[in-house]
Amino acid sequence: MKTNQIYDYVERLSELLRVDARQKGAEHGLLPVQLEVLHYLSICNQYSDTPMAVTEYLGQTKGTVSQTLKVLENKALLIKVSDQKDKRTTHLSLSTKGRRLVNEIIPTPKFIRACEALPSTTQDTIVISLNQLLNSILSANGMKTFGVCHSCRHNRKTKDKGFFCDLVKQPLTVDEVQLICREHEEVMAT
Repeated sequence: MKTNQIYDYVERLSELLRVDARQKGAEHGLLPVQLEVLHYLSICNQYSDTPMAVTEYLGQTKGTVSQTLKVLENKALLIKVSDQKDKRTTHLSLSTKGRRLVNEIIPTPKFIRACEALPSTTQDTIVISLNQLLNSILSANGMKTFGVCHSCRHNRKTKDKGFFCDLVKQPLTVDEVQLICREHEEVMAT
């Protein structure tokens, strides 16, 4: 088995990404966890934009996430909005300033340059392999996938070439099916 070798490569890549993100975040007065929250909110859907979903996705404590959200709100990088139907639920979204910041520094310029230096076929292979590794880790440990809606068993195409989520019984836009969801469940192979 190549477990140790895979682990060493993933760990080294993770460390390089963390250092790069830490440096870019520090330029804007952000800690790594704050940048992670902003990134998550930039890729999640409207069913996954709550403080609890952030906590689950990042594997942080409620207290850490709560303090992080306060800082980001004070920096005018995110907006909290009460749910229209359930006032106990708070939704989080990036402000215009927050979205601009995420678009500027995630992925970092160093990472973009490294990926662009790889042939397209190599990039495709890496995407497939990393997706398989991620899904294996999540499955082996009973963790939520937080996958993209278009790959979820609850998502279906409608006759008018739109999308519909059978879990929440709501139509989805083309843009929404590209976002991650905390309720994601992989389509079972037949």
